[in-house]
This record gives sequence, structure tokens and C-alpha cells, in this order.
Amino acid sequence: QVQVEESGGGSVQAGGFLKLSCVVSPYISWGCVGWFRQAPGKEREGVIALRNDGSVSYSDSAKDRFTVARDNAKNTLYLEMYRLKPEDTAMYYCAADPRAVRYCYWWQTDFAYWGQGTQVSVSS
Repeated sequence: QVQVEESGGGSVQAGGFLKLSCVVSPYISWGCVGWFRQAPGKEREGVIALRNDGSVSYSDSAKDRFTVARDNAKNTLYLEMYRLKPEDTAMYYCAADPRAVRYCYWWQTDFAYWGQGTQVSVSS
């Protein structure tokens, strides 16, 4: 049974930094793992996707401000968010999927395994 659990959300002021963590068990080395978010009243959207070959697919909102990394020894995926903006306020989700890396892009949301999310709130 695959389990996904996010942590690290919180409240920060605009311009601040947050680091989210996501533990995927029994292992993290899926073909595609990613971060997603859903703001109130909006659809869930992809933020960033990390392929098993190490390459990354960034959304425009993530480019230049967010980074993603994976620690296979800890089965953990990280999302570092710099220069946060109020429009980054959302519930952030982590997900994993066995799809081939050539099908792993930030805009895809049909992942197989999802966590419950962690809230990020950015005040102006």
C-alpha cells in the first residue's frame, strides 16, 4: 500500500520562504513525483514535477522561485518555495505515479497516489 504524507506548511509574509516535505512509502523512486496546489474556489493545478531521471518540469508560477529535490534514502520529496506571494496561498499536495518519464509534466494531475495536503498561507 502506497502512502503519501506532506508536512511543512504554514503562514508566512510575502517575500518569505517555506520548505515542504513529502514522505512516500514504501519508496519514492516512482517514474514521476510532483507537487500540486489548490486555492479556495479554484481547481487543483500542477506546480512542479520531478522525473525519475532527475529532470524537472516547472510551471510558470514555480519557475525561478521554487525548487524540488528528492532524497531516496529518506523516501522524501521536498519543495522549497522562495519569495512567496499572496497568490501562492493554497493547499499543497504531493503525488506519485508510475508513469514513464516522457509523460511526466507539471500540468498533469491524474496521478495515482496522493497525500492529504498541507496548507500554505502567504499574507501581504
